[in-house]
Amino acid sequence: MALYAPCMAVASDHPGPLRQALAWGVHLYTALGAVVGFIALVGAFNGDYKLTFAMLALALAIDASDGALARSVRVKQTLPLIDGEILDNIVDYFTYVVVPVAVFVQPGILPDGLEYCAVLVLVASAYGFCRTDAKGMIEHYFRGFPSYWNVIAFYAVVLQTAPAVNLAAIVTAVVFVFVPMRWLYPSRMEVMRAPTIALGLVWAVMGTIMIVRLPEPSPTLGAISLFYPVYYTIGSVVYHFRR
Repeated sequence: MALYAPCMAVASDHPGPLRQALAWGVHLYTALGAVVGFIALVGAFNGDYKLTFAMLALALAIDASDGALARSVRVKQTLPLIDGEILDNIVDYFTYVVVPVAVFVQPGILPDGLEYCAVLVLVASAYGFCRTDAKGMIEHYFRGFPSYWNVIAFYAVVLQTAPAVNLAAIVTAVVFVFVPMRWLYPSRMEVMRAPTIALGLVWAVMGTIMIVRLPEPSPTLGAISLFYPVYYTIGSVVYHFRR
């Protein structure tokens, strides 16, 4: 009986077909972010910013929800040979970095002759993504600028900011990739979570309206919606120095 009981425990912990199917479904859901990102990339090179940012918004929604789904079906225990974090990083690098860089190199976004300064984003973000401490594991946060290049690209389009301003914003963010500041992790952080998510939902509604209005820019609404990036940045500074 002493040998039999552990065997029964192992057997009872073996995930059934339904749980395995759900786990595969979560991984497929995450991988769809790459498909959505590819459509956004095509839109960027075709100058169709409505398509680009609609797809990036969908990719953001997938990224914001797949983690909770993965934890609910215990994908790590169910499919231990599939690393969901690697899959998530691949998709995130594509949608948060590669696609926005495709927007940055389009005519009128950066100063003439300096368009390919945007490749700095690719290199800096590669460094950020490969750091083992890029995310706090005990207290959840992002270390270094969390590659929100999609947000910078979005405001460059809807606000029609000057190319020099866009370049300055990109260079500043590149520098902050290497600064070990702790940035808010809205979906998983332990402090300031409720107001950050609530304000983020308001911002998402405003962003959706601006996407629908493209290709017409929305400078007034865009300027008002800056409340959230400003809140997020100030909140991250407060969070970093709170101790």
